[in-house]
Amino acid sequence: MQDNKRKVLVPTALLLGFLGAIGVYLRLFTELDVNWPAFFSMVIFYGLIFGLGAYAATLKRSDDSTGIMLAGREIPLGIAIFTMSATWVGGGYINGTAEYTADAGLVWVQAPWGYAMSLIIGGLFFARKMRHYRFRTMLDPLEQRFGKRMAAVLFLPALSGEIFWTAAILTALGSTFGTVLGLDIEASIVLSALIAIAYTALGGLWAVALTDLAQMVILLLGLFLVVPYALDMVGGLDAAWTIYKEKKGAAASFLPSHEALGSYYWNWWDYALLLTFGGIPWQVYFQRVLSSKDEKTAVRLSILAGIVCLIAAVPPILIGITSVAADWTSMGLTPPPDAASTLPWVARYLTPTWVATIALGAVAAAVMSSVDSSILSASSMTAWNIFRPLVEPDISPSKLQKVIKRSIWIIGIAATLLALNIQSIYELWFLCSDFVYCLLFPPLVCALFDPKANTYGAVAGFTVAFILRFGGGDATLGLPVVLPYPMIEDGVVLFPFRTLAMASGLVSILVVSRLTQGMSTPKALERLA
Repeated sequence: MQDNKRKVLVPTALLLGFLGAIGVYLRLFTELDVNWPAFFSMVIFYGLIFGLGAYAATLKRSDDSTGIMLAGREIPLGIAIFTMSATWVGGGYINGTAEYTADAGLVWVQAPWGYAMSLIIGGLFFARKMRHYRFRTMLDPLEQRFGKRMAAVLFLPALSGEIFWTAAILTALGSTFGTVLGLDIEASIVLSALIAIAYTALGGLWAVALTDLAQMVILLLGLFLVVPYALDMVGGLDAAWTIYKEKKGAAASFLPSHEALGSYYWNWWDYALLLTFGGIPWQVYFQRVLSSKDEKTAVRLSILAGIVCLIAAVPPILIGITSVAADWTSMGLTPPPDAASTLPWVARYLTPTWVATIALGAVAAAVMSSVDSSILSASSMTAWNIFRPLVEPDISPSKLQKVIKRSIWIIGIAATLLALNIQSIYELWFLCSDFVYCLLFPPLVCALFDPKANTYGAVAGFTVAFILRFGGGDATLGLPVVLPYPMIEDGVVLFPFRTLAMASGLVSILVVSRLTQGMSTPKALERLA
C-alpha cells in the first residue's frame, strides 16, 4: 500500500513543482499578460488529472499487453460510457462546433450528430461481432482475413487518422490557453501533450478511462456553466437566436437545403456520410468496445455514448450563436480574431473570470481525454499489429508492453509537432475521418461480414479508393486535383468523390475477391484467446 502511494504522490509532486517553476519563470522573466488565477487553477487541475492517471497505474492486475491495451477487459459499463464519450468529445469537437456555428452556420455543424450516429451504428452492427471474437485491435480482423502485410498497409491510414485527430485536439487547446490564460500557444500545446503522454504511458487504458471519467464531468459542468452567463450578455436565448437567424439566413438550420448550400449541396451529403461511417473504423472506438466485459456491454456503451455526444454539443452550439449575436464593438470589446477562437473568446470576455477559468478547465479536460485515448490507440496498433507480427513474432508480453509505451511517446510527440503547424481545427478534424472513411471502412466491413473477401480483393479495393480519393486533391494537405471530376469551383471538388471512392473500394473488394477465389483462398475469422 505504501509503495502504491509513493508511485502516485512522487511523480505528481514533481509535476506540480515543474508547473510551479514555469509560473515563477513567466512572472519574473517574461512580459506576458498571464491570467494568474486561471494559471494556478490549471496547475491544480493538471496535478489532479496526472495523479489520477498515476493511481490508475497501480490498479493494473497484469503487466502484459492486454493490461495496458484493454485494461484486462474489465471496464464496467458506467466508466466505459464516459471514456467512450470523452474520447469523441474532445477539444476539436467543442471548439470546432463553436467555430462552425459562428462562421458557416448550423447547417455545416455536421460532426456532432455525424459522430453520434457513427457510435450508434457501430454499436448496433459492429461492436457485438468485434467483442465476440475477442480481438485486441481494429486491425485484427483485417490481419486474419487479408494477411499481415495488407494489415500493415491498412495501418497507415489508421495511424494517420489518429495522429491528425490528436493534432487537431491539441490545436484547440493551444488557442484556448492563448486566449484565456494569456500564454504562448505553442508552449501550451507542448506542456499539455507531455502531461497526457506521461500518464498514458504510465497507466495504459485504466489511466485513460479513469481520467476520462473525471474529465467528462468537468467538461459538462464547465460548458453548461458558460452558456447562461454568455447568453445574458446578449439579451437571452430568444434575442440571440433572432439575431443569429437574421445574419445566417437559411444556414441557421441543421437541415440541408439548396438555398443554404447552393453548389455545395452534394458536398454537404458527402461530408455527412463521411462523418457517419468514417467515425466507425477507429481503433480509439474499438479499444473501448474490446475492453468491455462482454458483448452486451459493448453494444450498450456505444449507443449510450452516442447520446452523450449529442448532449455535449449543445453548449458549444449556443456559444457559437452567442458570438454571432454579440455586438462586440458596443461592449467595448474586440471581436474574435478568427472563427477558431469563438469558444475561448466568449468564455473570457462574456463571462465572469471564475466561469472562464472553469471553462478553460473544461476545454483542457476535453483535450486531454481525447489525446490520451488517441495516442494509446495508435500505439496499440503499432505494437500489436506491426511490431509483433512483422518484426518479432515471438515477443514476450512484458517486452510488448515496453514497445507500446515507447510508441506512446513517439506518436504523441509526432502529433504535437503537427499541432504546432496547422491552422483550422475543424478542417483537420474532418480530414481524420476522411482517410478512414475512404480507405478503412470498406475493408473493415468486408473483413467482418463477407466470408468470401480475400487479399486480392483488399488490395484492389484499397488501390481504387486511394486513387479516387487523392485524385480529388486536398486543400488542407496542399494536394492538387488530378482526376477530371465534375463540379469543381476555385480548385475544390464539390462532387461527392469521397463517397464515390469509398463505394468503389467496397465494390472492388466484393468483385475482385469473387473473381480470385482460386488464387487466394478466403480466410475465416478466428476467436482470439
